[in-house]
Amino acid sequence: MSLRLIFMGTPDFSVPTLQALSAAGHEIAAVYSQPPRPAGRRGLELTKSPVHQAAEALGIEVRTPKSLKGEDEQKAFADLHADAAIVVAYGLLLPKAILEGTRRGAFNAHASLLPRWRGAAPIQRAIMAGDRETGMMVMKMDEGLDTGPVAMTEKCAIGPDMTAGELHDAMKEMGAGLMVRAMAALEAGALSLTAQGEDGATYAKKILKDETRVDWAQTAETVHNHIRGLAPFPGAWCEMPFGDKDERVKLLRSTLQKDMSGEAGTVLDDALAIACDSGAVRLTQLQRAGGKPMEARDFLRGAKLERGTRLS
Repeated sequence: MSLRLIFMGTPDFSVPTLQALSAAGHEIAAVYSQPPRPAGRRGLELTKSPVHQAAEALGIEVRTPKSLKGEDEQKAFADLHADAAIVVAYGLLLPKAILEGTRRGAFNAHASLLPRWRGAAPIQRAIMAGDRETGMMVMKMDEGLDTGPVAMTEKCAIGPDMTAGELHDAMKEMGAGLMVRAMAALEAGALSLTAQGEDGATYAKKILKDETRVDWAQTAETVHNHIRGLAPFPGAWCEMPFGDKDERVKLLRSTLQKDMSGEAGTVLDDALAIACDSGAVRLTQLQRAGGKPMEARDFLRGAKLERGTRLS
């Protein structure tokens, strides 16, 4: 036996779950993904999403509506006569008619320990807040924002120097396995649901450009968490002097240097230790505009940042 599923997802984070459900023998009636987006230097080429490409490789029909609010789209969804919808970072609002458009409802794989970090950027926000643990959860969706009852949970430790990119890659594989187990339980009639509480609920708002700049007047721990929480994308940044001008540089990795101190934003040694309000961080991977990520020792070959230099 297997379930007849509709899969809804867009970025590469969603791909392992689609592939795992297909490999587990479930019938994927159709895949829904965001429409192809302009790409290339001139934006003239349309690029299919990672999920779109993965679905085509599996020979599955792909649908890319701009909205699911219309009656025609909702009828087309219901006419698939699916047992359940699986939603992993799809990116479109699901109206009630879609949530109730399958026999057993819609199930979402969410990258946090709900109710902490409901919303758009749970991986980044967990690291930026200094959380030491997070996890994947499968929940049955309702009309609220990540408020539905939880079916399964798997926890994941956040290492002290782990970046958002590293956590993202670990959790996308974890989520795939968790969803396969959840669907096996659903098929067997053994999937139990537990209502979320509201204690400790937080909102993981979308990362905005105006919050990516590093503020050296924060504590070293806050700066370190900021850097790794935004790496590799969109990337925390600061301005550094190169000759007679300042350049914007992405800061992709750092470590804490609590035994060092100085005026906030000041270079403290010859290996990119930078003073914060309290303590310091050592920058270990950086990227100049238009360049590739570089280890600090390589970066310093083209950048003379002497002790006492101020970063902004």
